[in-house]
Amino acid sequence: MMVKTRMTPNPITASPDMGVLDALKLMRKHKVRRLPVLDENGKLVGIVVESELLRVAPSPATTLSVFEMNTLLNKITVKEVMTPNPVTVTPDTLIEEAAVLMRENVVSGLPVLDEQGQLVGIITETNIFDAFVDSMGLRSHGIRLALEAEDRLGVLAEVTKIIRDHGINIVSLATFHEEENKRSIVLRLEATDVYAVVQDLEKAGCKVTHIANMAQWGER
Repeated sequence: MMVKTRMTPNPITASPDMGVLDALKLMRKHKVRRLPVLDENGKLVGIVVESELLRVAPSPATTLSVFEMNTLLNKITVKEVMTPNPVTVTPDTLIEEAAVLMRENVVSGLPVLDEQGQLVGIITETNIFDAFVDSMGLRSHGIRLALEAEDRLGVLAEVTKIIRDHGINIVSLATFHEEENKRSIVLRLEATDVYAVVQDLEKAGCKVTHIANMAQWGER
């Protein structure tokens, strides 16, 4: 899955000379928490997040009047509080790469630039979470089956063969390393009854740790 399939295209942007108050109003109007900052030539020069704008705003305990506070905020520009030269990705960057970049750089969103360096979108932690939820099939009907298996060559092939032999379609599959020589396998199956499959998986040495009917999630 690539960033271009999950990003928000044509994001709302700010200019370096925009006042902090105007930037906050823009965020609230469009219900966003970050704005890529473009210069007069359309080049990305930074990104500003709501928390940074609020940090420079006067405290509620201030003795300043509303007029004085607004005047003060309008004197502070986006370029004074933005993060310059932010980490970026391309539309063809893998979602998992974007997630690693966010984690390593402690940011919650990444501007997306095309081959010409033009801003074409933004990918945020919310987009990443939605991709994870969809990939795990949490909003789809079916059975979610979690297994614990030995971490060895061919174990996935054995698990999928058992499921295939029961004529059940695998909608999604993910694996996680739990501990040394152990791997957790989570499958979303297009089925309503997996009793026989569970029996055969356990005979093959897998430990079934969780079974859930996902119909209730799909109906939300």
